[in-house]
Amino acid sequence: MAPWRKHSVGRVSRPQFQWIVICFGVLLSFANNSSGYFYSDSSAEASNDRFCFCQLQGTIDDCSCSVDTVDYYNNVKIYPRLKSLLVKDFFRYYKVHLNKDCPFWVDDSKCAMRFCHVEHCEEKDIPPGLKGDASSYHKYIKEVQTLTNCNEDLDVELGYLNTSISDKAHKEFQRWADYDEAQDNFCILDDHEPGAEYVDLLLNPERYTGYRGESARRIWSSIYLENCFQAHSVKKKNAYSAMIPYQDMARNEVCLEHRVFYRMISGLHSSINIHLCANYLLSEKGSLGFMAPTGVWGPNMEEFERRFSPHMTDNEGSHWLRNLYFAYLVELRALAKAAPYLRNEEYFTGLEKDDREVKTAVKDLLTVIEGFPSHFNETAMFSGGTSSIKIKHEFREKFMNISKIMDCVGCDKCRLWGKLQVQGMGTALKILFSGKFDDKIDEGFDTRLKQQSPSLRLKRGEIVALFNAFGRLSTSIHELEEFRQRMR
Repeated sequence: MAPWRKHSVGRVSRPQFQWIVICFGVLLSFANNSSGYFYSDSSAEASNDRFCFCQLQGTIDDCSCSVDTVDYYNNVKIYPRLKSLLVKDFFRYYKVHLNKDCPFWVDDSKCAMRFCHVEHCEEKDIPPGLKGDASSYHKYIKEVQTLTNCNEDLDVELGYLNTSISDKAHKEFQRWADYDEAQDNFCILDDHEPGAEYVDLLLNPERYTGYRGESARRIWSSIYLENCFQAHSVKKKNAYSAMIPYQDMARNEVCLEHRVFYRMISGLHSSINIHLCANYLLSEKGSLGFMAPTGVWGPNMEEFERRFSPHMTDNEGSHWLRNLYFAYLVELRALAKAAPYLRNEEYFTGLEKDDREVKTAVKDLLTVIEGFPSHFNETAMFSGGTSSIKIKHEFREKFMNISKIMDCVGCDKCRLWGKLQVQGMGTALKILFSGKFDDKIDEGFDTRLKQQSPSLRLKRGEIVALFNAFGRLSTSIHELEEFRQRMR
């Protein structure tokens, strides 16, 4: 310190001062690198990338909407409403079959970590209105089947009409109806199957459980390599070529329908990764050093950078984040399109006060969603004549296949949220592309008529999945802003 005390700054020569500044900058750089938040790249551009790769700007691909518009509309208007709505009983209890075998490969690599386990509901906790057979559309009443007022003027033999229908015939009729309805579905619905149980989503939040390795990689590899439409330029089967490179998208080497499919899957993947980074298992021990019953959870900045930074993703990470916004806009549009239908739902749980509050909250949310200025335009898709029919069929079959892959996830909690979010996205696709929701519904539409209409039909599980899946995308955009704030 002595030399610094002898000389004032004014007496240091210009070359000496420049070297001091340079050396100080180098030392500061090494200090920052030792924290683990910077990668070993000495260029100024690389340092800026760390702060900028998740700071997205401009329009969203294949949409007319900007990132800034979505950020404001979601974080200020939509996310707070969804956050208070999805804790209500109608949306927190989701019926799902978590014990189905993987239909594609033999895999017994179950996650052994305690945080992979799903806490099931006790019977007493399930709202009374959900315990009945809510999935049945037709209830055959014996009194309706019996003819009690015959016209005596008609010949008894010639005028006789047998109105009795056997239980076997009724089951066949239901099978026909289920088959017809399934043609509009984009995912598997298994809440009616034996073995399906109600799960309280609030007891089983989506977060990083430690499930990783070959089993987890196989899920996403199968989704991208076998079910996404691949670009012609994709030849290698590595981690990045499994996903369509952004340059192929930018050069329009992939048609609109294929781009939409890929961007939705990529957006879902990004959303899940953000949830895992924002709710990461930091430690299994509490502050006192003992094993914590629930673990210690919180945001993991290094994991977020590993999954999205340009250095770790071959410069694709920011494009994956943009796909999150695209998936959000697709599901936002589905909710807006089905808004008249959803306003007429009763959201019945048997708890009158809660049901009334939920219905009011849903109407308020739908009004906000309908007011969004730049909705995704689904009418531009599947409009190319005969060829578009084939593409639409492939689109539906591939997404149906992805919903089956969710039964191959080795972590029960990951399987739960994977199935729910894929089903929610599949329900959005059903609304947008089945043609059943294209006609506007009168606001005074009679609920009883709606229940009988074959062209307007969503099961409770589909509605719960639709809102919760959109809630996950909304939460991801909100958490992405929080990551930006921390990185600044």
